Amino acid sequence: MLKTVETSDKNRIAVQDVGDGDPVVMLAGFGMDHTVWDGQVAVLSATHRTLCIDLRGTGQSDKPREGYTLSELTNDVIAVTDALGVEAFDLVGWSFGGQISFNLAARHPERVHRLVLVGSNGVRACRSDDFPFGHRRDQLESLLVRGEQENRLTARRATITSGFATPPEPAVMDYLTSVSLQMPSWAALACYSTMFDADLVSDLPSLKMPVRMIVGSADPVHPVQGARWLTERLFDGDLLELPGCGHYPMFEAGPELDRGLRRFLGDDPNLPGDHAEARTE
Repeated sequence: MLKTVETSDKNRIAVQDVGDGDPVVMLAGFGMDHTVWDGQVAVLSATHRTLCIDLRGTGQSDKPREGYTLSELTNDVIAVTDALGVEAFDLVGWSFGGQISFNLAARHPERVHRLVLVGSNGVRACRSDDFPFGHRRDQLESLLVRGEQENRLTARRATITSGFATPPEPAVMDYLTSVSLQMPSWAALACYSTMFDADLVSDLPSLKMPVRMIVGSADPVHPVQGARWLTERLFDGDLLELPGCGHYPMFEAGPELDRGLRRFLGDDPNLPGDHAEARTE
């Protein structure tokens, strides 16, 4: 069921609320909405109350001119869970949603039982002296901003395509592009700034809850080397690497992603171990 929650600044945030049981909150990546999680919701909602939130600027949520800082996006998630009576939850964040999830877990650790970062290191969108993995900001940000300003449709489609390990089917690209284009340019440009400004490396000690990272071994957006680095520095970290998978595991490795989520969220402790498929050097 799709519901809307009004935030303190009078914006409506859409959330898909399906199933019963211990709650799981799921946040999609940049420009994406709750529909990208359909395969995972079909699995998790059998045992969990799954809440898939459309971040402001995306999907069925409002798309105001302002309100896209990391704190404001995080506060939207808190507003939704408060309105739905969900005090504590497991939290799953993909890509840019992983940054927001990491920030929420660091700022409100009492709300998050377990954290899952999918295709995300959570702490940075680009490399730095402290985090030497990924693209350089000066190159990537200017490319994305210029593309958004000059030819939004072509740029969005090219950016999505570049995240796959192998070229996706045309139907997948058509779907993801149509979802992305629901995000207006003002929201995209604001979120680019937020994404590249965020530096949460210093918040690593704040995360005392179990954290699972699920990352494709061929992810060109958030390289698996950064996930390995992060896992070693987490208080209770665990890494599942998906061989040959890029930045879109729900479309490139759906069954493996589902199994990794189910095991970590405690759905079926008798599932075969996933460590054997996890590590490729």
